[in-house]
Amino acid sequence: MRARYVAFDPRDRALDERHRHVKDVYQHLLLMANGEVERALEWLERIDRRHGFFDDAFTLDDFRRRLEREGLVERTRGGAGLRLSTGGEIRLRRDALERIFSSLARGDAGDHRTAGTGPGHERLSETRPWTFGDDPSEICARTTLRNAMRRSGPDLELREEDFEVFETEARTACATVIAIDVSHSMTLYGEDRITPAKQVALALVELIRTRFPRDDLQVVLFGDDAVEVPLDRIPYVGNGPYHTNTREGLRLSSRLLLRRRHPNRQVFMITDGKPSALTEDDGTIYKNPFGLDDRVVNKTVEEAAALRRRGIVVTTFMLTDDPTLVRFVEEFTRTNRGRAYYASADRLGSFLLVDYLRNRRRSV
Repeated sequence: MRARYVAFDPRDRALDERHRHVKDVYQHLLLMANGEVERALEWLERIDRRHGFFDDAFTLDDFRRRLEREGLVERTRGGAGLRLSTGGEIRLRRDALERIFSSLARGDAGDHRTAGTGPGHERLSETRPWTFGDDPSEICARTTLRNAMRRSGPDLELREEDFEVFETEARTACATVIAIDVSHSMTLYGEDRITPAKQVALALVELIRTRFPRDDLQVVLFGDDAVEVPLDRIPYVGNGPYHTNTREGLRLSSRLLLRRRHPNRQVFMITDGKPSALTEDDGTIYKNPFGLDDRVVNKTVEEAAALRRRGIVVTTFMLTDDPTLVRFVEEFTRTNRGRAYYASADRLGSFLLVDYLRNRRRSV
């Protein structure tokens, strides 16, 4: 291996540090801008006027060029602007995962293992006698040969009772749907709740793709209606002038999960408002934004019971502590026998990921 030595220039190190800090702000703005690079850069320029991110040594144009060199953005077809690249989408997921996990207390997060041993992918140091049906690739040659030598001496005659195999870590597969409320209240009164919800979804995608490839993850958005979105479209998701059709979001989540053969199925529902809409049998949408409509609430709670009968657990993350809404969530959770968390938007990621990992530790 050859090493190339160059003179150390502290100015380059300082510029790298500035670029890293500005990029952290830019990544957050990018999610707020629903993946629109030019809009995020425009907001960054406005922030610069107040906080002075850039100067003659490091300009906004320099930052743009660095983003291109790092492969985080690419030119649009006309070449007039920048858009998010595939590498940029991957970086958003990784940054979301790192940001959320950095806020977890040591020991909070599990690692998808169960308390016992059984079929799985991770080999343990312990061995046990071979039995019919064991994977031959798990045979421990050292222990097997030692058993044969103890029994037959230097003649080394192998018999069935000599063979031992490695124990493997028992694991469970899991299918998860993240159901995200995209109603108008997710950015109401100046509080941004949709961006943290998207960060959580991105973090879970990266977690599952890199550490648990056998697992399955899907994302559902629910407003007036419910729709599944591809995982790579999460950065571009935004909320709109919609009501909250919680029941339809749960119904779509249930249909998606029942197509999977995983032994565990669960829904993580992120919402900040009461259910205020309902899809009728004829496809029309009944809406009532005033108070808790008994008809909407009852139909939503009935759906919670239906999910419970199908073995689907719902974990609700409520981004408010309004007493009326808390009572609804408690009734919903009791009916589904699920879980409920009341969290502020800045703590949402920690609560969600910790619960996901803990829920995966046990076989259902």
